[in-house]
Amino acid sequence: MSTIALTISLFYFLFINLVSFILFGIDKRRARRGMWRIPESTLIVCGILGGSIGALCGMKFFHHKTRHRKFTLGIPVILAVQVCAAGYIIFRTYFS
Repeated sequence: MSTIALTISLFYFLFINLVSFILFGIDKRRARRGMWRIPESTLIVCGILGGSIGALCGMKFFHHKTRHRKFTLGIPVILAVQVCAAGYIIFRTYFS
């Protein structure tokens, strides 16, 4: 993998995780104030798109969506799948 592709991938990874974390914070704040909420599907899709670490950190930090099985099980499963996929890609790239 080229240095440019690796740099772009790293910035994307950091960006999407920051966005996921912030979205959980915004949704928690809106929930407390009785305002319009961010759809659960948006929160999950951000996790699927690579922001599962940010989503998990947002859940823990803001104590948000911690009673919803869809999140307490779903986000860690998404993270596990992403870690396995990344491991596979790294293995295939550097060791084959």
